[in-house]
Amino acid sequence: MSHYHLLFLNVALTLYLTGVIWVVQLVVYPALMLVGRAEFARYHAAHTRGMGWVVAAPMVLELALATWLAWVAYPAWGAGLALGQLALVLVVWAATFGVSVPFHNRLAAGGYDYVALDGLTRTNWLRTLAWTARAGLLGWILYNI
Repeated sequence: MSHYHLLFLNVALTLYLTGVIWVVQLVVYPALMLVGRAEFARYHAAHTRGMGWVVAAPMVLELALATWLAWVAYPAWGAGLALGQLALVLVVWAATFGVSVPFHNRLAAGGYDYVALDGLTRTNWLRTLAWTARAGLLGWILYNI
C-alpha cells in the first residue's frame, strides 16, 4: 500500500476520532457532572462500555496506521512530518492511559466525584488538541500532495 492510501486512511480515522473527542469534550464530560449521585455509578458504567465500542478499535487502528504511515512516508516527507503525525497519536495514548483512564477508574470505584470529573474534563483538552492538531497536520499534508 502506498503512503497516499495510508494517508487517506489516516485522515479518515483521525477525522472520526477528532469528531468524537470534541463531542466528548463539549457535551459528554460536562453532562457527566449533571448525573445525580444515586444514578452515577450505573450511568458511568454504561458510558464506559459504550465509549469502549466507539473508540477502542479506532484508536488501536489509528496507532497501527500512523506507525505504518511514518515508516512508509519517512523517505518522501522527512522526519518532521512522518514522525510528527505519529507523535501526536502517542500524545493521545499517553494522555488516555496516563490521565483519563485513572480518572475513569476513580469514578468507577468511588461513584460521583466532582474533583475527578473536573480533572477529567480539564485534562481531556490535551487529547482534544492533539487529535485536532493531527487532523490539521494530515489535512495540510493531503492538501500539499
